Amino acid sequence: MAYRNGTYVAFHAQGTNLPGKSDMDYYNLMKAWSAKTDDDFTMINSHDKASSVRDSSRKSTLRNSLLERLRNSKNMVLIVGDTTRLDTDWVPFEIEQAVDTYEIPIIAAYPDYDSICAPASLSSLWPTALAGRINNQTAQVLHIAFKKAPLMDAIDRFTHDNLPGGSLIHYTREAYVNWGLIK
Repeated sequence: MAYRNGTYVAFHAQGTNLPGKSDMDYYNLMKAWSAKTDDDFTMINSHDKASSVRDSSRKSTLRNSLLERLRNSKNMVLIVGDTTRLDTDWVPFEIEQAVDTYEIPIIAAYPDYDSICAPASLSSLWPTALAGRINNQTAQVLHIAFKKAPLMDAIDRFTHDNLPGGSLIHYTREAYVNWGLIK
């Protein structure tokens, strides 16, 4: 049995690893927050728990590595940007496996928002794999702003052992006020 203590981060890389060109920047920001020792943000990165594969690796090798990482994860952060819904390759696969196979909650984090209080209004950003699982209520999803405080709270709180309790779960407006993200 896998030791499920990691956070799996999924994002649309848009076929590039160049800074400023994809949602990989937000993943790298999360890694930087976790590496800093001057605050409380910590994350056990599931991607560090399995051997690395290169972009040129065979698809089956990459697939097996992703499955191993998901197996060791307690939750998934899905970075939902403007182009996430356009990914037809890895993001749909990762969502499918997270929900259908490993039954881990998805923390849908939206970079361009200071708070998320009406997640259904963001459905146009969802990849089909996520939208379908939200609509049929098989996914356990917490929708949050991509900000350090809500990410830290969600990663610590919601796991395969403590699911959000629905597909359109979100923090209250008061929570975002308390974090100093809105007035």
